[in-house]
Amino acid sequence: MAVEPLSRTEIDNRLADLPGWSLTEGRLTRVYRLGSHFAATAMVVHIAQVQEELNHHSDLTLGYDTVALAVHTHSAGGAVTALDFGLARRVEDLAPVHGAR
Repeated sequence: MAVEPLSRTEIDNRLADLPGWSLTEGRLTRVYRLGSHFAATAMVVHIAQVQEELNHHSDLTLGYDTVALAVHTHSAGGAVTALDFGLARRVEDLAPVHGAR
């Protein structure tokens, strides 16, 4: 199934519903701050589970108490697509469970 890149206007409109997310170097990005390394690691595990479920994977970076994501669609030439926003929404729904801010 081909996935179409979103226009900059479509991206900006969708970003309005995802506070904390931005478009950086052609990718949807977000950094979550958590209370501890353990909490950050737990969130990474849950994000990985969601990514496997969706079969859509981001660049994911674990810091001491931070989790950073950079999301784009490889099969669309690295462009941002609706798949990326679906993943971002699912990750955003996980954040409160881990106390992320």
